[in-house]
Amino acid sequence: MKVLHLDTNHSILINQLNDLSYTNDEDYTSTKEDIEAKIHHYDGIVIRSRFTIDSSFIDKATNLKFIGRVGAGLENIDCDYATSKGIHLISAPEGNRNAVGEHTLGMLLSLFNKLNKADKEVRQGQWLREENRGIELDGRTVGIIGYGNMGKAFAKKLRGFDVEVICYDIKDNVGDENCTQVTLQEFKEKAEVVSLHTPQTELTVNMINTSFINGFKNPFWLLNTARGTSVVTEDLAEALENGKILGAGLDVLEYEKKSFENLFTNELPDAFNYLINSEKVLLSPHVAGWTIESKEKLAQTIVDKIKEKF
Repeated sequence: MKVLHLDTNHSILINQLNDLSYTNDEDYTSTKEDIEAKIHHYDGIVIRSRFTIDSSFIDKATNLKFIGRVGAGLENIDCDYATSKGIHLISAPEGNRNAVGEHTLGMLLSLFNKLNKADKEVRQGQWLREENRGIELDGRTVGIIGYGNMGKAFAKKLRGFDVEVICYDIKDNVGDENCTQVTLQEFKEKAEVVSLHTPQTELTVNMINTSFINGFKNPFWLLNTARGTSVVTEDLAEALENGKILGAGLDVLEYEKKSFENLFTNELPDAFNYLINSEKVLLSPHVAGWTIESKEKLAQTIVDKIKEKF
């Protein structure tokens, strides 16, 4: 089979497909229109987030048997249409779930101990000990929204702490030895930390808004290592200002381009300027699942799933 690789990935992906007698072509620079003109020659595509695989693209991919997305989500693919055309969809959430779990925990501990603020001050010659007194995670209730691969990985990382871990998920019976599944009402009554691990769907876009935030009994800390579209930034900024949200660790932003590779190039809104100037906010550039190890594991997962299916 012929496979077209549209984004760079770990070399083991192409090397192992070569070993399986696949023909591998690489095209990391052509426009989507140029790719569409030749896609009918290929049996498979491997992509990260370079562009959207929509119905128009799929109609031109007349011989396509699979699409492999080297990442966790499939929101850049029209999954329903692809499935209706008999195209097998492959993603790799197993490949970066550990990295996401570690990054989320790191953000939480950094926020609790004001490490980003303290680091900046010491570099400026300030030695402010009392102002940087932290708080401890033990004894708190950590709530996870979305208990799939990423949520489970974060819960596993919390096993060394004396915390109660609860989760809310639209699927039933997803709890395990690391986390108790609860109703949304109980979740909002108990959670002191809220960590998002949901895919981008119609249900999750703009999910964290003023109404949702105000439904919580306690002020809480927010972590988002999932998708930026889940959080309405303007409502988050307002909640940070009025104390309903105590702090936020954000690896993803509402203003990211769909490729996840850049922020929007137009002028960023006031809400984002509030975030970057707030000492209560920790930001990273969509790298929670972006480790040396996960790069290899993501590629290996795609190869293994292709091998299993074909």
